[in-house]
Amino acid sequence: MRRSLVAGNWKMHGSQEMVAQLLQGLTSGIGAGLEGVDVVVCPPSPYLQLSQSLLQRSAVVLGAQNVHDQPAGAFTGEVAVSMLIDFGVQFVITGHSERRQLFGETDEMVARKFAAIHEQGLTPVLCVGETLAQREEGAAEAVVAAQLDAVFEHNGIAVMKDAVIAYEPVWAIGTGKTASPAQAQQMHSFIREQLARRDAEVAGQTRILYGGSVNADNARELFAQADIDGGLVGGASLKVDEFITICKSVSE
Repeated sequence: MRRSLVAGNWKMHGSQEMVAQLLQGLTSGIGAGLEGVDVVVCPPSPYLQLSQSLLQRSAVVLGAQNVHDQPAGAFTGEVAVSMLIDFGVQFVITGHSERRQLFGETDEMVARKFAAIHEQGLTPVLCVGETLAQREEGAAEAVVAAQLDAVFEHNGIAVMKDAVIAYEPVWAIGTGKTASPAQAQQMHSFIREQLARRDAEVAGQTRILYGGSVNADNARELFAQADIDGGLVGGASLKVDEFITICKSVSE
């Protein structure tokens, strides 16, 4: 039985005051934890230390939004996995469409980052997804398969049992548009099939999240689908009550 997961990606939002209010409200609302659900928050790097302090003795787990693939060196502005470990980070997002589109991260770069995260004992959250143009061209599955293959070929398939995949249709991120539950399930099923072609046991263990304008209104129906194991939540994760509702939608 796969344990559900809901992760909040705060992107480039926050202040010390906002982080304190958000995490205090979230930890209070989550309490000792939710049955069968892991809850993760991924704040901007400058707020990792504050978040670590506020999440002590909490059921909420700390994640990060990005990392460099090298352990150290002359990479101005970058962050190493070891630095994230210093602040209690357990999950790291890699391959998010904004990193791919706005910062030029290739499938190969994502595969290297995935390797660095996994090799140092953290859990990679591998994001995959197609643009609207790619979907309209009928290339959605081919695009997602290529993104997955790059990671499988670089890292092997066995590592996926210690990882998370997040399917995020690019056309539904921050747009207010959401893939229908049927559309989301279809792609999640396809992703699990890609895993199963290589290792059926790993396919059954790997958690696959849906991301793309998840909110309190659509979460329950999305999370009810057979191959959707939770969500990678953007804007709604910045609203305490809405994020808690989304988290509880999984446990229900």
